[in-house]
Amino acid sequence: MALGAVQFHAVDEEAVDDGFVPIAAFLLRMRQFGIMDRRMVDAFESVPREQFMSSDGRRAPLFAERPQPIDCGQLNTPPIVAARMIEALAPTTRCRVFEIGTGTGYLTAVLSRLSRRVYTIDRFRTLVAAAQNRFEMLRIGNISSSFGDGLIGWPDKGPFDRIICSASAPAVPQAFIESLTTSGTLVMPIGPDDGIQTMTRFMRVDRQLVATPICPVRMVPLIRGRAAAL
Repeated sequence: MALGAVQFHAVDEEAVDDGFVPIAAFLLRMRQFGIMDRRMVDAFESVPREQFMSSDGRRAPLFAERPQPIDCGQLNTPPIVAARMIEALAPTTRCRVFEIGTGTGYLTAVLSRLSRRVYTIDRFRTLVAAAQNRFEMLRIGNISSSFGDGLIGWPDKGPFDRIICSASAPAVPQAFIESLTTSGTLVMPIGPDDGIQTMTRFMRVDRQLVATPICPVRMVPLIRGRAAAL
């Protein structure tokens, strides 16, 4: 799953030695967006970004602000967008988090530093297997991965305190609502498949969802079912 932010200033990649943006520059970029929470900073510092660059995107800048290609013909979520999503999600060490769209597993790994447990699902078997290998290599023990259809949720593991989705839909899928605890939070982009969407935080109050817009983005749409190949 992937997205492309539409209102972020791209880093001058030619001015960066070897085309790679160091973690210090990325943390400064987070600060420019007002993201200064110490737990978040520590989480991003502790996850080696280079381990989550797939073969298709390994030559890309580590912290590029544009989507980069990954395996299975997908695009990644730019780290600065991931940071804004996680800030809006506000996970705590008591939270059980459900992520729809594992991708390379980078966002998953960062969330694992901030949550009690992360449950992540992707429709591409290849992406799930590669991400699991990365988690094992980094000895991350509080992530459960699954190859499946994220649009139906993960009923056996819910409900969840937090849900985060890196693909868009015209409206919040009913399965996501049913998977949230009564005081849970969901972050995902809402809007048309072929246009600008709005990254939105939804806070559940009893049976109602209270929406707060975060920023405009352009993301790939949620697709039903598991991929038949890859």
